[in-house]
Amino acid sequence: MRNTVSRRARYTGLLLAGALALAGCADSSESSSNDAGSSGSNGDLSDSDIYSQGWVGEQSDAEPTKGGTLTMGDYAETRSLNPIESYANGAAAGNPLAAVYDVLVRYDFESSEWTPHLAESIESNDDMTVWTLKLRDDVTFSDGTPLDADAVMGSLGYYMENYGFQALTMLANQTQMKKVDDQTVEFTVAAPWATFPAMLAGGPGMIMAPAAYDDPKKFEPIGAGAFELENYAPAEELVLAARQDYWGGEPNLDKLRFVWLGSDDAKLESMASGEIDAAFVRNPVAVEKARRDGLNGYMYVVGAGAQFTINAREGRPGEDIRVRQAMAHAFDNESYLERAANGAGIPSKSIFAETSPWSTGVEPTAFDQEKARALLEEAKADGYDGKVSFISSADPTAQQAAVQLEAQLEAVGFDVTVDGIDNIADLTRRVYVDHDFDLAQGATSIGDEDPYGALSNWLFSQSPVNGAGYASEEMDGLLRELQAVADDPAKGADAMAAIEEKFHEDVPALVINPAGNFVTMQDGVTGILPNTQTILLFHDASKTE
Repeated sequence: MRNTVSRRARYTGLLLAGALALAGCADSSESSSNDAGSSGSNGDLSDSDIYSQGWVGEQSDAEPTKGGTLTMGDYAETRSLNPIESYANGAAAGNPLAAVYDVLVRYDFESSEWTPHLAESIESNDDMTVWTLKLRDDVTFSDGTPLDADAVMGSLGYYMENYGFQALTMLANQTQMKKVDDQTVEFTVAAPWATFPAMLAGGPGMIMAPAAYDDPKKFEPIGAGAFELENYAPAEELVLAARQDYWGGEPNLDKLRFVWLGSDDAKLESMASGEIDAAFVRNPVAVEKARRDGLNGYMYVVGAGAQFTINAREGRPGEDIRVRQAMAHAFDNESYLERAANGAGIPSKSIFAETSPWSTGVEPTAFDQEKARALLEEAKADGYDGKVSFISSADPTAQQAAVQLEAQLEAVGFDVTVDGIDNIADLTRRVYVDHDFDLAQGATSIGDEDPYGALSNWLFSQSPVNGAGYASEEMDGLLRELQAVADDPAKGADAMAAIEEKFHEDVPALVINPAGNFVTMQDGVTGILPNTQTILLFHDASKTE
């Protein structure tokens, strides 16, 4: 039991670390003007133009060239290339992990389909409860051993046993594996699951060679990706060297280098000076300036990109739905972003951005201080003292944002205490292990390609990473309905609308805004391929000077 608890704590720690990275509030500083990767000024872009999914700017038509090192200013440092110890998301460790291990499946944003990548094919039965994965012949790991059915099942078994990112979604759906032959694995799940391939496009689909985890105390990053580890200098750089025997052909690049420059402003300055070739930018002030300055790149847009989680567990203020509803009516996200993020970002309490195909049109909870006061007074009449604590990162930007939330809640009668937490591990334990909070800073970051996966983690009653402790049999049923149609916004429209209505009725969180994750690239960079979870694939990447 002790082992299981520690593994779950590690999983939730990974999830929170990623969520906090994704939720990072805007830096109040002005982003630097630059000409890196620029196709000209786009100063007249609207917010809807900026926060639209896909390629932006003029894509390079340069012929791929051989050689060179591509340096990327990544969002967060990758401290481990062990997939069970790192968060397989592009805003955390997903990019280096995918470069080393590859992914079985990827999401094609142009066709809006899950397509085989390292795998040869993936197909389901009619009701999407059985998925058959066919592997390519003659694919080898960097140690020369074959990537076959045994290797896939062994890697996934290790990943799920140790609660790697997304593993609990697979376990919750009673995912079973069976070897059909040396090149074929059959997956059976408990209920129709339209976006099951999303699991194999993310962390679970990053297959490790058996020798990688044979000795858990001496993990070796041995994968089937286009690159392998050359050097890691903590807080400085991670350098990967190209594999000449990569199954997809020798990569164009000699090396792939990741650096971590701190603020998004610093990344854009380094792009302007030519010190780096690509950068992951998420600060809304920096994103909007980069887009209006005409920088080229790829824009990911995610729903519920920033939020405040309300603890609904017994004994907490949020146990009373009237308290949660009062908070929702008291929260003016437009004013909040104006003060906390210099007006950057799209203030929307809806789960999805208006530009998303999953946008429901359901009216979110209105800002209404009188209604908030009335609901709060009802709760106080039944014994609630009005006190609420809010925990967030202790960094100055997050604390500045916390003051804005505090002022809005106190304006309707709450008594708010703000607690700044210096250590991510401590914040992890407070939210996901000890559940010792009333309100907490966070993010869900729901991609259009797989809304079910993120929503089930966030809102399903039995999800161990449901930080709010929110539990609703009705919501659980709606999530199961969505699971069967989450690959098609038209088919899933009714289920998603019902989910959003229930969300605004029950208020498990205060959504601040959707978020834009912008990967900007120099003009001569080609061949970078976007995947789900804001992960990038570099096997075909090249650069010209």
